[in-house]
Amino acid sequence: MAKRIAASLVHAIETLFVIAAVALAVALLLPRLFGYTPYAVLSGSMEPELPVGSMVYVHETDPTALQPGDVVTFYRSDGAVVTHQVYEVDAEARTIGTQGIANKDADGSLVHDAQATPFSGVIGIAAFCIPYLGYAEAFCTTPSGLLAIIAVLALLAVASLLLGKSGSRRAGRRARGCGNDG
Repeated sequence: MAKRIAASLVHAIETLFVIAAVALAVALLLPRLFGYTPYAVLSGSMEPELPVGSMVYVHETDPTALQPGDVVTFYRSDGAVVTHQVYEVDAEARTIGTQGIANKDADGSLVHDAQATPFSGVIGIAAFCIPYLGYAEAFCTTPSGLLAIIAVLALLAVASLLLGKSGSRRAGRRARGCGNDG
């Protein structure tokens, strides 16, 4: 009886793990078929519009078409990927000025990013976001996250094998008339 409960529990955990993996894969891969690239939101500079831990989906756009108020994802001069709001487009200099909507001075006014972003650094415009999905993606792409996933999969596989073997031995004894069904 206890082995049957344990086997059911292991099976339920395996099922949840597979469902979560498929859902994460769909959320990360399916939008790419339609031209959207997902990025995890790692800071609060765009809250509440883009909460920390969200996954923002970015669609490539022509930088000359950007307008103040658009939310764009771009490469900062140090190579970091950032998503901020456009406050200025300088077509002549081929740059955009950006700001995080949560980055404010002591007087409450928005702080502009220190450097203008060249058009060549613009990845695209943020189309939509899914809250909390960025946490899962960020965890799964770290060495410790990958190790944790591999460990859970290994434990589930071992538990399935052990519980499956003991169940099949009992079934074999019953079939031969050797087991005690009581």
